[in-house]
Amino acid sequence: MASAAVKNLQGQETGTVELSSSVFEAPVKPVVMREVLNAYLANQRQGTASTKTQSAVSGGGRKPWKQKHTGRARQGSIRANQWRGGGIAFGPQPRDYGKPLPRKKRRVALRGALTSLAQQGKVTVVETFDLGETPKTKNALAMLEALGLTDQKVLLVSESPNTRLVLSARNLPNVKVSVCNNLNIFDLLYHDHLVVDRAALTRIQETFGS
Repeated sequence: MASAAVKNLQGQETGTVELSSSVFEAPVKPVVMREVLNAYLANQRQGTASTKTQSAVSGGGRKPWKQKHTGRARQGSIRANQWRGGGIAFGPQPRDYGKPLPRKKRRVALRGALTSLAQQGKVTVVETFDLGETPKTKNALAMLEALGLTDQKVLLVSESPNTRLVLSARNLPNVKVSVCNNLNIFDLLYHDHLVVDRAALTRIQETFGS
């Protein structure tokens, strides 16, 4: 079982913590990770795009002109697809883009992403995300500077919702704050570095460990 250094918000090492081999030394399966990523992105789509067909457009209850002897093409309704203001042919309709996946497959992908970050030395454990009573962006920036992460896309993961941390980091363009229960494959693959507090690390290892 590997171990990782635990740091405070000033970047100083305060101890070590064991990393579960089932979570941070798991097999990395790119095919499964890609499948889970595609499903995650599909599940984010709202699927609310909608257009009106000829039957849904109001008006056009009578023929615009008689069938024969006008010299013009026959028409049945001014709300037909070829008319301006008419219905839309083959337009989008509300639909569900969701792709359900087995929970085991999602966890295999998450463990693979966590393992990949750990193998590259891109996982940092901190004691806590206590940035003070008043939310300030400069406090979050100072923490990132102390950890040497100001030039990277960083994912901050806490054990429980941390309003002060969210307010402090929301103006930093390359920083996202999440809780361990909302950990997903997209965030792990998109961000360069994972910063997790000790309590969240324990919860992650309990949840995703074999």
